[in-house]
Amino acid sequence: MFNPSRDDVRRFFCDARRKQRGGLPLTPLEAITADWIARHPEYHATLDDPERALQAEFPPDAGRENPFLHLSLHLSLLEQVQIDQPPGIRDAWQALLRATGDEHEAAHRAIDALAETVWEAQRDRCPPSNERYLERLRRAAG
Repeated sequence: MFNPSRDDVRRFFCDARRKQRGGLPLTPLEAITADWIARHPEYHATLDDPERALQAEFPPDAGRENPFLHLSLHLSLLEQVQIDQPPGIRDAWQALLRATGDEHEAAHRAIDALAETVWEAQRDRCPPSNERYLERLRRAAG
């Protein structure tokens, strides 16, 4: 089973950014990743310096978002929607898209729901609740 290290993940994002900027061929996953990176110019400086990116820390109390976590959540959401897992997420995603009229805004609302669901599971030391996750998505759609 594929189990990348923290550095592997960071290198993947930095490499996708490097290839996209250089007009180099991208794998399908790199192309999707590069698209989300392009929508987050606030992360470009970090991703453009791989050595600094490998060393960077993003503690919750530092007041800055972890770009690798954020981009990973974007990719996780996309995969969930593509395979409709948990069942019903595809419909919830479509409702969010209709409610916001903007894919990026819908994605941010959805990844907020995902992050809260994962945090809750960690706090409670139990598996993430698909039901609560889908309910959060429905609420985010208003």
